[in-house]
Amino acid sequence: MSHLPIAPPPPPSGQYGPPGPQPVLRSPIGLSKAVMALLGLVIVADLFALWQGSHSYQLLGRLLDDLGSVTAQEIDRADSLYGASGIVQFAATVATAAVFVVWFHRTRVNAEVFAPEYHTKRRAWAIWGWFVPVANLWFPRRVAIDIWNASADARPRSRALLNAWWALWLVNLLFGRLAGQRYDRARTAGEIKGALAGLMASDVFNIAAAVLAILFVHRLTRMQHEKALRGPAL
Repeated sequence: MSHLPIAPPPPPSGQYGPPGPQPVLRSPIGLSKAVMALLGLVIVADLFALWQGSHSYQLLGRLLDDLGSVTAQEIDRADSLYGASGIVQFAATVATAAVFVVWFHRTRVNAEVFAPEYHTKRRAWAIWGWFVPVANLWFPRRVAIDIWNASADARPRSRALLNAWWALWLVNLLFGRLAGQRYDRARTAGEIKGALAGLMASDVFNIAAAVLAILFVHRLTRMQHEKALRGPAL
């Protein structure tokens, strides 16, 4: 369990130095509500995909047991609905990611107002850190830790929630990518059935990660709101 450092770290330097424009404190509450609502939409989309995936999985099981027990119409309908669920998932994920990054950047700016000495990366990494290959596996977490530390009050704050959310998000990212590649390569009914099981497991991971993300957004937003209400320390 990690806590705030007893003493602030030394001022950052080099490419991780403080950004140029003066940071301005702005409420993240409105954006946080939008992010949490969209994360809820992601969960609904994942549940829809799980339902359709389960139906297709059972259909393939029947097909393997008895070829004549499944009609071409059933297969086509299952394929269409499962494809539609993937489109819904993609749309919900893109919309959520866009608003989440805006909220994340705002909390980063606020955290710089609270405690500029805590930040080890420039403000822009709160956005670009999510998109740079390889770096996106740990840069956003580093930025999130700095935001969390700067937004906490004088009492030690556990980062267990932040770490659990990030670990699950990484697991889902890597597992989902492998499951998707396996599904794309599947040709026989048996291979497709096995690939579907992987995709459904990925949906479960994604739901769990979304739940933790909602808790993380709510907790960090509340921390910043409470710190802003207290005003500058004397």
